[in-house]
Amino acid sequence: MSINETQDEIIEEFEGLTDWMDRYAYIIELGGTLPPLPESEKTPENLIEGCQSRVWIVAEEKDGKVIFRADSDALIVKGIVALLLRVLSDRTPDEILGADLYFIDSIGLKEHLSPTRSNGLVSMVKQMRLYAAAFRAIDQAGGKPA
Repeated sequence: MSINETQDEIIEEFEGLTDWMDRYAYIIELGGTLPPLPESEKTPENLIEGCQSRVWIVAEEKDGKVIFRADSDALIVKGIVALLLRVLSDRTPDEILGADLYFIDSIGLKEHLSPTRSNGLVSMVKQMRLYAAAFRAIDQAGGKPA
């Protein structure tokens, strides 16, 4: 399934939830599906700057695709990062870097988040794109860090 197909699937899921309390409950439920990161990965290097709550994102490349894992100490934020992982994880660096993440606006997420949570969302996306750019640079350098 492509990034856009995944986003369309998420939009469809949210269309059935017209009340924002139901949407928040669903986002929290999605966060509950994320396996927790081991404490050894909850390091300052993996902590996302600019988030109101603590969010850790870890990335590795396998077979040319970026695999993300993440965790947060806030239920709603954990759900938001679960949505981002669903869309961006297991994709090539180029797919991640070229993605238009229209689902965020389509489901009304940005407008229903506090300014600090909205900034955190932007920071999470930025960090995921930075990981993708780093893996692409390594791949272009022949598999060696630049």
